[in-house]
Amino acid sequence: MTVRNIASICNMGTNASALEKDIGPEQFPINEHYFGLVNFGNTCYCNSVLQALYFCRPFRENVLAYKAQQKKKENLLTCLADLFHSIATQKKKVGVIPPKKFISRLRKENDLFDNYMQQDAHEFLNYLLNTIADILQEEKKQEKQNGKLKNGNMNEPAENNKPELTWVHEIFQGTLTNETRCLNCETVSSKDEDFLDLSVDVEQNTSITHCLRDFSNTETLCSEQKYYCETCCSKQEAQKRMRVKKLPMILALHLKRFKYMEQLHRYTKLSYRVVFPLELRLFNTSSDAVNLDRMYDLVAVVVHCGSGPNRGHYITIVKSHGFWLLFDDDIVEVGMQMIVSERSGAETVFWDVCVWTFSKVGLFSHNLT
Repeated sequence: MTVRNIASICNMGTNASALEKDIGPEQFPINEHYFGLVNFGNTCYCNSVLQALYFCRPFRENVLAYKAQQKKKENLLTCLADLFHSIATQKKKVGVIPPKKFISRLRKENDLFDNYMQQDAHEFLNYLLNTIADILQEEKKQEKQNGKLKNGNMNEPAENNKPELTWVHEIFQGTLTNETRCLNCETVSSKDEDFLDLSVDVEQNTSITHCLRDFSNTETLCSEQKYYCETCCSKQEAQKRMRVKKLPMILALHLKRFKYMEQLHRYTKLSYRVVFPLELRLFNTSSDAVNLDRMYDLVAVVVHCGSGPNRGHYITIVKSHGFWLLFDDDIVEVGMQMIVSERSGAETVFWDVCVWTFSKVGLFSHNLT
């Protein structure tokens, strides 16, 4: 443990009392806990994502429910459940917790995170959600196999063996449809693709709404890019576009801040200001979209402070019970001013949001907003 970590734990009483004072005893949410996380050298990327997920109510509830199940062999999800349970059952309202067990397990399971270099928060989010989904699917598969052994039914059709959807999919999964229209015969073909988070390109002086519209812009395939049309049995000019077919309960939206520059032979950061709303309406949905409720509330942002992917610092700002709170590793502060500053596109030299989480409007209405 570093000197900074020891100092943060020693000072947590001061930070805690300041936060409680800022919120006020009458306004402080009942049964809520605001705990900073100790940084183990380079783990701000992890801490920032964990805070965003902790304050995503359906995710937190499912993780805590997993903790309440019978004892399981240690994995990344059991370590996450232990961490969330430790926060949720604290006697104090605010403080600092070292997520040592979770970090150790993460580094043990994936070499990418087993070093002291700065990591990408979005890459970690993607890895964590997919790993949890894999763990849950494997457990369901084992339960099925054990049930078959007991019932003596080992010859079920193959389609019954495909992975089941988990609560991770129920919360975060949406569906994109890739539509291609042949300009010769007008035949439209489509292919669906599921996602747990949506990555979009970023431009200078733009907005989230603009980025999403660019994501769904129609692209013409011509010259060497011509499309092979099954109906025409030949390559033809075509138009291609991407649409959201199924909207997720929680939309994790990632801006591609880091771009590989051929002339530099390395990734560089696109430090563009992007205006974002506290409420987001998704327009780029397909005509047969399953869910027509397109309004989302902003509930968390992950911010990268620094000049490149391998340097800098991550923080998170979350909305909880109507309060905007800043989580900067072990430090927790009321953070509404930072949200307003970022949202208005004000000049804040090194502060760039890279991941947003939006929830369906009304989802947290009786608890977290």
